[in-house]
Amino acid sequence: MTDRRAVRHRAPTGAADARTLRHRPEVVVVGGGIAGLTAATGLAERGVAVTVVEREDELGGRVSAWTDRLADGSTVSMSRGFHAFFRQYYNLRALLRRADPELSRLRPVADYPLVDGEGRRDTFRGLPSTPPWNALAFALRSPTFRVRDLLRLNARAAAPLAAVSVPGTYDQLDDVDAATFLERINFPPAARHLAFEVFSRSFFAPPSEMSAAELATMFHLYFLGSSEGLVFDVPDSAYDTALWEPLRAYLAGLGVRFRTGAEAGSVARDGSRWSVDGLAADGVVLAADVSGLQSIVSASPDLADEEWRSRVLGLRIAPPFLVHRLWLDRPVAPDRPAFLATGGLDPLDNISVLDRYEREAATWAAEHGGSVVELHAYACADEVVALRKQLVDRLHQLYPETAGARIVGELVQWRRDCPLFGVGDFARRPRVRTPFDGVVLAGDGIRIDLPVALMERAAATGWHAANCLLARWGLAGHELTTVPVRGRFAPLRALAALGG
Repeated sequence: MTDRRAVRHRAPTGAADARTLRHRPEVVVVGGGIAGLTAATGLAERGVAVTVVEREDELGGRVSAWTDRLADGSTVSMSRGFHAFFRQYYNLRALLRRADPELSRLRPVADYPLVDGEGRRDTFRGLPSTPPWNALAFALRSPTFRVRDLLRLNARAAAPLAAVSVPGTYDQLDDVDAATFLERINFPPAARHLAFEVFSRSFFAPPSEMSAAELATMFHLYFLGSSEGLVFDVPDSAYDTALWEPLRAYLAGLGVRFRTGAEAGSVARDGSRWSVDGLAADGVVLAADVSGLQSIVSASPDLADEEWRSRVLGLRIAPPFLVHRLWLDRPVAPDRPAFLATGGLDPLDNISVLDRYEREAATWAAEHGGSVVELHAYACADEVVALRKQLVDRLHQLYPETAGARIVGELVQWRRDCPLFGVGDFARRPRVRTPFDGVVLAGDGIRIDLPVALMERAAATGWHAANCLLARWGLAGHELTTVPVRGRFAPLRALAALGG
């Protein structure tokens, strides 16, 4: 962490170890993704007995990886696609440091260009790290943003971008979609594609469906609220090898038990305790994905608060996304970046050259004289077959040397299980705390009034869920760290309060 303005949120105080209590609490964590593993870590480190129940055979949730086979019978690693581990993901990094104190399994991606349909290209290389000069330098050197565009911006309407406060920004902007907001501030159309749509679609929704408050918070997290910059890291091998197997070993050393390949059905009262499919516990962390959480709540009549149930059952799921991984018989050109984001090149959202950073892909590429390339399409509307062809056509357009390559193998992930951060959703989201003593929620779709997003929101809610239970038993919690919860520019906060 290099940002001196990062905010440390103090942990609840209490006893250091649950084994000193008259009764050692037991907790069932439903979900073995980032949120669930974080909650399990926070609890187990304080001596709580923890059992993790995970529907899939592998850990990691939407950042999981597994072994698969190509049509020729060869064994390869597969996942649900590329994830960027930004430097300001303090709470996620705190989790990963449990098994890798120096984060030696992460490697930096020095740059990730953005390109649009007109061939215009932006880059994050060499930007100053100090806000607001980072955002200003990015805008002024962008081929899509001219000085006169800066002068035409509606300063009052744009002020919320530089004056974020959480949760105040949601009160102000959550009823506006991101596309309308960008029009309102006179943001140049070409720059919308390159500077904002690329990021908004990483939330698995088009700007017309995404909350403007979420967009503003994203801008704060990645630009104006942090001097960590937009540099990110990626694991140097498959997610299971680099991240979750080491963390599982760490947790097992703390006594955590894992039940993988087991889907939780319901939560019920068991006297003064709780039961998850017969597993008795003093506390429950529900860290399943949206549909899994809704299924559990629907099947659990003891979770009977109607207003709370309506919030859970009202959570929405984003449109589907496609990950198309190709094993090619020849390498891509050596000057291609490890990661390329695109705007206005539908349906393609990004290209990853996995053999540039992932050990398993690099080994395959070296053995076959080829390359491993991954294509992403977010917020999809077309059918899978059509999308696959369109994505490959875009690959050939952007990386012409791949047009003559033979596809040795290909695997596809077509998923629809990410939360939608839609217009008006924030106020209706369930929080980590529930009306039921001993039951808490965690996950990237759960509300927490901190400037966090995506994987970092999952980790932050996981730590908070653990803290809620630990405080209930008089045990010490864990500190959370975030970028500032308010924008750094007081005059702009006053301007933002006046509205657009």
